Amino acid sequence: MPKKRNFKSGKNNIRLPKANLNQKNALWPWLIMAIIILFTAVIRIRLLQIPLERDEGEFAYMGQLMLQGIPPYLMAYAQKLPGIYSIYALIMAIFGQTIAGIHLGLLVANCIATLLLFFLTRRLFDNVAAIVTAAGYALLSLSPSVLGTSAHATQFIVPFALGGTILLLKFIDSDKYLFLFMSGLLYGLAFIIKQHAVFFIIFAMVYLTLKIIAFRPVNWERLITGNLILATGSILTFLLTCVILYWSGVFYKFWFWTFVYSGEYISIITFADALHNFMASIARVINYWELLWIIAGIGLTTPFWYKKARSNSIFLFGFFFFSFLTVCPGFFFRPHYFVTLLPAITLLAGVAVSASVIWLSEKKISPIVHIIPAFVIVLIIISSVSNLGDFFFKATPVEACRILYGDNPFPEAVEIGKYIKNHTKKEDFIVVVGSEPELYFYADRKSATGHIYTYRLMRTHKYASKMQLDMIKEIETARPKYAVLVTIPSSWLSGPDSDFTIINWAQTYFNKNYTLVELVTSVAENQYKIYWDEEARKKQLLSPFNIFVMKRISPQ
Repeated sequence: MPKKRNFKSGKNNIRLPKANLNQKNALWPWLIMAIIILFTAVIRIRLLQIPLERDEGEFAYMGQLMLQGIPPYLMAYAQKLPGIYSIYALIMAIFGQTIAGIHLGLLVANCIATLLLFFLTRRLFDNVAAIVTAAGYALLSLSPSVLGTSAHATQFIVPFALGGTILLLKFIDSDKYLFLFMSGLLYGLAFIIKQHAVFFIIFAMVYLTLKIIAFRPVNWERLITGNLILATGSILTFLLTCVILYWSGVFYKFWFWTFVYSGEYISIITFADALHNFMASIARVINYWELLWIIAGIGLTTPFWYKKARSNSIFLFGFFFFSFLTVCPGFFFRPHYFVTLLPAITLLAGVAVSASVIWLSEKKISPIVHIIPAFVIVLIIISSVSNLGDFFFKATPVEACRILYGDNPFPEAVEIGKYIKNHTKKEDFIVVVGSEPELYFYADRKSATGHIYTYRLMRTHKYASKMQLDMIKEIETARPKYAVLVTIPSSWLSGPDSDFTIINWAQTYFNKNYTLVELVTSVAENQYKIYWDEEARKKQLLSPFNIFVMKRISPQ
């Protein structure tokens, strides 16, 4: 008679195998990653032709000028550091100076960021955490909740910041200072894309310091040398940028717009405004993805009940905290600012799922129960994607643009730009009085003024009146062949204390020197109609939402 086994205790006790989630040579993570990247790429390709919004128009116009040999800040004034303009120039040099070309560049950058986040998470945790993190980022960074189909600067910060973080971890594991220097270079590149990325540099230095001093006795040489090398790499890219801009003769304009004026710009916001902006934006950002954000919140608790999370708690808390700070400069909290927070959010969600799977696998319960957390996250993702189905799978590019940006005239700008391009010569100047820099890109014509935005002229700051007078002088000097006057409120963002000198001047100047050749006017919510020539001039305006395209009639 066979001996009975003791299922409660003893050496013959039957144990369920613990989950092995970190098999480096496993094929299944790569298959899932391929599906994730292919799925999101198909959606992005379907929506490649979404018209550019204002930031994209600015970046595209500046990149276009750079491809013509014109340095940034010379003919267009902007607050971004030149890294994003260089990236746009590179994208357009490879994929073409088109809407689709720009968004194809975004697709490539997003795929790189998704893969890097997978590698980073797997290095710290395991395959399950890495897959959930990568899938979460790929989808959240595509979501309309963060304007994910638009090629904002924040989308391009992420791959550089993640690359820098991976190299930072490689240094900590290997003590090879080359990794640390290269890490600094990548963080520095993230910074020259947008100033917000400075918080990733601070995170790297804080994390490096805490990891080194965690061991006793403290290796002071490693601590000091490591931070110096990291800082040197981070600063070097900025210093080289400054040298190039100085050599190009635009350093002082660059410094004024990116640091002096930007400091004035962000000081306008009060604490009450900041709180209002945050609450309004966060509601939009988490929309459709509330459950995933809740799981990320659970991820913040994992260091208290999951060993591997505890050993990486400095990284988890630090990466989340400093990623959140990248959203905060200016306290505008615009939806696309949150893109730089998404890697931390999805990492926390991935850790929460992985920790739950491992915790369940250690219990003497059916193996089918072990995969419940993974099953739940899959259902959450499918549900969120399904709720966004109209946007992802049905909307045309123009319809998707309306979903994202409402009555902003971004689809109409495409046609206006084509018209101006077809009726001007390459050497002709044009001007847009309003904040629609995408028109310069579509028309492929140079602006008569460096002020490609007018809403910064409407803000109450000490430079506003002088900027308006400078803009007027530049336009009168250049005598542009075509002028575009935009009276749509979102193109101005004026307030009760705004200086309206530029608007009053424009009405007088254009009436005297230009004739109306095209009128774009709102006829219903999110709908515009175009009138031409005599019909445009006779049209009775029933809406304040208008774009006037005018041709110069006085001698050039």
